[in-house]
Amino acid sequence: MSLKRPFILCLTGSLGMGKSKTAEFFAEAGVPVHDADAVVHALYEGDAVPAIERAFPGATAGGKVDRNKLAAMVVADNAALGRLEAIVHPLVAAAREKFLAEAQARGAPVVLLDVPLLFETGGERGCDAVVVVSAPAEVQRRRAFERPGMTEDKFATLVAKQTPDAEKRRRADFVLDSSQGFDHARAQVRDILRRVATMRRRAGDS
Repeated sequence: MSLKRPFILCLTGSLGMGKSKTAEFFAEAGVPVHDADAVVHALYEGDAVPAIERAFPGATAGGKVDRNKLAAMVVADNAALGRLEAIVHPLVAAAREKFLAEAQARGAPVVLLDVPLLFETGGERGCDAVVVVSAPAEVQRRRAFERPGMTEDKFATLVAKQTPDAEKRRRADFVLDSSQGFDHARAQVRDILRRVATMRRRAGDS
């Protein structure tokens, strides 16, 4: 008898909302976490390097992608961004499928996919439920400007590329308020896990 696949819980949230810390709380609760950003970082130091160098000569150095050089090549060029996504997205998808297969083989009841641009890429179609991490705009702004190198222009550009927070909250199955401290966030994580334990899977076959 084959093991039932895990319940796929997807986590997303706009810049400065506390998504990464929330993912840590799910991991603390014993949930396997797949971090899409971490996968991309690894690909930029490994499997994706040759293809990116062919598509964007000069974007790599020392066997790694120079993220600043690559960003400069694609930031204002949608066609170039499309070429980059055509290289990276299949590799990220393959890593995600491997993660899910390994979690299923271990009998994990639930997994968390941490996907920053979930709604922007249509990734919610592969989720059984979506958690959106949110906080008031002033909290988001304060956190964002605690990051090194953040400027008004950079903040505005990054926010403009993301689905508005209100829209994300509207489309979420669960909204986690990250503005009231770590203990409050952890309690919300525990509550979400209790609730998904009784939810039916909706992403493909169960």
